[in-house]
Order: sequence, then C-alpha cells, then structure tokens
Amino acid sequence: MAMVLWLLFSPFLFLSVSANTQTKVTDNPADELVAALNANRTAHKSSALTDNPGLACIALQYIKAYQGDCKAVGEAKKPADSEFAETFAPNCGVEASTLSPITGRLLGCQSKYVEPSEAFSMLMKNEKSLEILYNKNHTEVGAGVTGSDGGGPYFWCVLFSNGKHNSSFVAQGGVAKISRPGCFSGANDECSGANDLSRLHHMWLYAVTAFVAAGYAFGI
Repeated sequence: MAMVLWLLFSPFLFLSVSANTQTKVTDNPADELVAALNANRTAHKSSALTDNPGLACIALQYIKAYQGDCKAVGEAKKPADSEFAETFAPNCGVEASTLSPITGRLLGCQSKYVEPSEAFSMLMKNEKSLEILYNKNHTEVGAGVTGSDGGGPYFWCVLFSNGKHNSSFVAQGGVAKISRPGCFSGANDECSGANDLSRLHHMWLYAVTAFVAAGYAFGI
C-alpha cells in the first residue's frame, strides 16, 4: 500500500512525457492514460514505451469483447487469445502477420466515467498491476476506453507488447481503423465528445486526491 501511495502522490507522477515516447496527448482519455503510464515508468527508472495505435485499437476491441459485462472483468471470461488474429486485428485493419506477443494486460471497469488520472489509480490497485506496469520486457503500449450504448459501465484497457517499433501491429495503409463507440491512443484522434466522455481538461496534470470508491480493477 505504501508503494501505491508513493506512486499516486509522487511529485514525478504527472511530469510531461519525453519526446522519445512518441505519445501525442490530445483531447482523448486514452492518450492521457498512456501519458500517465509513461510518466510513472520513467519516474520509476523504467523506459518509456512507444504508443502503438494498432495495439491500442486492439485494446479497444478487447474491451468490446466483454459486451458491457462489467462483472466479467477479472474472471475467466476474458477473450481467447485466438481472437487477436481472428477478430481484433481484422476489425482494426491490422495485418495479422505483424501481431507481436502481448506481455501484459490491465483492465478496469466502473459504472461511472472518471478522469484518466483516476482511471490510472483504479488500474494500479494491486501489486500485480504494478509489476505489469514496470515490466522491463515491454516496448510498446496501447490503451482503449469505452462505455456501453453511450453510457456506463466504462471500461479501460491497456495492452503491452514487446514488439519492434514500426514492424508490429502494423495497420493497412498505416492508419488503424477508427471505430465508435470508444477511443484508443495514438490515433491523433480527439474523442472527448464520444460516449459522453466530455469535460476532459487533462486532469492527469494534477495530483490524485482520492482513490476510486467503487469498481473493478485487475492486472491480468
């Protein structure tokens, strides 16, 4: 618990992410979540990760496989690995031959929408989640967020991979398919108006003042 408190209130928590992360923070909660993840990795002396939009789009598809069932998060009902090549990649326009191993997964769900900074603390609720975040085998990251039918519950998903930059999760034509509802990181897409994900003012720049009171969060 002491580690989590230090992580949340460290003065280094929300430092700007260095240029080598290749993360462009837009008015998109998934971008903001990746920025917070990378800021915490660098503060912990771990390398920043490349934000891969192909991987991020797949994270959004991973969420949609739960079909809005918040209670299924953390149970055995997670999507089968075969769905990455058979369903998620085609839905994103990602070439199946460029899929790389998934080295970590973080998934959380809540009934109400929260700011990316609060979603980050929700995802970091146990030691296993911290181990996944700081794993030195990761090279790439992608995040997705979506609600169901224009409202709650709200899912947040982060996928990590050890793929090589510019050769893993490559989208046909170089651009991952934008799909709604939901947002994914790295797409240079402003997504604050979708799914009632409004009033996003980059709150991740400020210290977290309280833990999320309810919801589910697991390191998978």
